[in-house]
Amino acid sequence: SAAQGSIMLSSSRWSSIIRSGLRPIAANCDGICQSSIFSRYLIGPIRTITKKKAYRIRKQARIAHLKELGLWEGKKLPPKYIPKDDPIIRPPEPDLVAMDKEDAAIMKEKMDQQTEKLRFHFEGLEMSDRVRKLFDLTNANQKEVVRVQKQQGMELFQEREGDTGSSGVQVIALTSRIQQLQTHMQRNKKDKSSKRGLDQLYVRRRKMLEYMERKDFDSYRRIVKTLGIRR
Repeated sequence: SAAQGSIMLSSSRWSSIIRSGLRPIAANCDGICQSSIFSRYLIGPIRTITKKKAYRIRKQARIAHLKELGLWEGKKLPPKYIPKDDPIIRPPEPDLVAMDKEDAAIMKEKMDQQTEKLRFHFEGLEMSDRVRKLFDLTNANQKEVVRVQKQQGMELFQEREGDTGSSGVQVIALTSRIQQLQTHMQRNKKDKSSKRGLDQLYVRRRKMLEYMERKDFDSYRRIVKTLGIRR
């Protein structure tokens, strides 16, 4: 009772006291100390240790033991760690005008080496002028003209003969397909599926150019300048 100085609390109140980590005074809990809720937690405050905290405690103890033995070498740094106090050494600025002239000379040399293209791959055959006119691209359809233009563009950025998988060649192939779809979309503005495919090609070309910018910046600049891509 209240006259005897005992504390009569409900079960929910005792649960809140236990969760908060407080230890009730045993003198004021005559009849309650025997309750099933409180008797389990009368020993002391509740302390829960998580796995992360237990690991941190073991680690601190291990470090302290190594310091006592004189075997502690300090905190290990990452393999490519750079201290904050190190000065930043910037490379010299490249001469972009000279690089553009050099790239233009390389592209002009490759374009001069290209031979005249004929229909049906008849470039290496000997024929009269009258027969050659029949196989000239002026008599070809649009599909043949696009194929030849794509092949000539890929030859400008080939790293070796027959190269079809290098980054520059893939950008040329994607740009050729993009130009075809752009022409198609100008005539068919409600073709939503082609518009979706065109957007996907834009994303593929952008990712390829970002890869080239990281790995081979000279080829990246050359191809962007040649195709007139805005980046």
